[in-house]
Amino acid sequence: MTGRAMDPLPSPAVAAAAETEAEEEADPPATGPLTPHITEPRDPDPSRMQMPQSNPLLLSYTLQELLARDTVQVELIPEKKGLFLKHVEYEVSSQRFKSSVYRRYNDFVVFHEVLLHKFPYRMVPALPPKRVLGADREFIEGRRRALKRFINLVARHPPFSEDTLLKLFLSFSGPDLQHKLKETAQCVGDEFMNCKLAASAKDFLPADIQTQFAMSRELIRNIYNSFYKLRDRAERIASRAIDNAADLLIFGKELSALGSDTTPLPSWAAVHLSMWGSLKQALKGLSVEFALLADKAAQQGKKEENDVVEKLNLFLDLLQSYKDLCERHEKGVLHKHQWALHKYGLMKRQMMSTAHREPESVEQLESRIVEQENMIQTMELRNYFSLYCLHQETQLVHVYLPLTSHILGAFVNSQIQGHKEMSKVWNDLTPKLSCLFPGPHNVLTPPRSPQEDGMCPH
Repeated sequence: MTGRAMDPLPSPAVAAAAETEAEEEADPPATGPLTPHITEPRDPDPSRMQMPQSNPLLLSYTLQELLARDTVQVELIPEKKGLFLKHVEYEVSSQRFKSSVYRRYNDFVVFHEVLLHKFPYRMVPALPPKRVLGADREFIEGRRRALKRFINLVARHPPFSEDTLLKLFLSFSGPDLQHKLKETAQCVGDEFMNCKLAASAKDFLPADIQTQFAMSRELIRNIYNSFYKLRDRAERIASRAIDNAADLLIFGKELSALGSDTTPLPSWAAVHLSMWGSLKQALKGLSVEFALLADKAAQQGKKEENDVVEKLNLFLDLLQSYKDLCERHEKGVLHKHQWALHKYGLMKRQMMSTAHREPESVEQLESRIVEQENMIQTMELRNYFSLYCLHQETQLVHVYLPLTSHILGAFVNSQIQGHKEMSKVWNDLTPKLSCLFPGPHNVLTPPRSPQEDGMCPH
């Protein structure tokens, strides 16, 4: 974090620094729907602050409690043809609300927008990118998985899970959902305007809040980088299992094709007719076992995709939303607060320079300065409330950290189960190879290499 806690009113040093500016720049666009006006400055004397007995800044959730809030399924339904293009719809089912509704990608987009509008200081996960043309099956499936991760993170986020917007998205089956979502969000304003603790958020923040957040941000950045690499390795492992399944299946089919070959044996090889016939019969029967091996390998790959890769992607989505939140804090409310202070200094300079020349305009300038002071205090409160939310969101990320043990457990169990099942099939296949290598007492004796027989390779 580069921002620092601001004083309730601009100091003379800030105003003096602002006087060095040559001209006033354009105001940055406001992101909040409304801005409350605060006319009375907050009392900076800590001895006069009334601290509550419990600190609402601290979260007491466990990972199990968050996961138990809801489980939302997002499944593809058959494509429908629009006027010009086909569009994809999803069936979104919530255990908590016992609901099942149909949603399009644009519905998710509007829901994401209203969440950011109402909760600008919280971790709102990003949506997968939109792709209009050339959306193949792999892209559509990847987007479905990403939408499922998005809605589950939102449904388990404490403030989001209790908000009417989530219930509306997961259970409203009437027409024009998007208009309903926008209307609901515009009527109530953002979280700062509705939170009873917004005006006193500073009172709950630790004195070294900036140092703590700088350390937390660096830690989470490092965790994100490591989990990103773990996710890539897990994807490669799962992909290799699926590729192995395809290779085993082709291997078995080629053995079957060899055993089914009907090309007649030449006369000079007729002496080996019975041996070749036995070999072909044995080879033809092996395709069943190799198909079973391919099926086991594919199951292992799919299981690792669902239980390992997807959980890693879920955690990465959460970590990315935290990084985005830190960036919004620095480029949003903190920047606006600093700009409001800068503008205040320029107005004071203008008033001093025109007081002796245009006395009648001094009253107007004083009114504007009072209005600017109110805006500064509002932005100061928003800055502290943003830090307050960031502190809670940091704790929320750490609540999700034990997900690491779930991921490792799923990975180990997948490997154990997969190798155990495939080992059984390989063992069952071994007796069927006896006719390929007949030896004394019908014992399996595959050919040995020259080195194993003690023969010189020359």
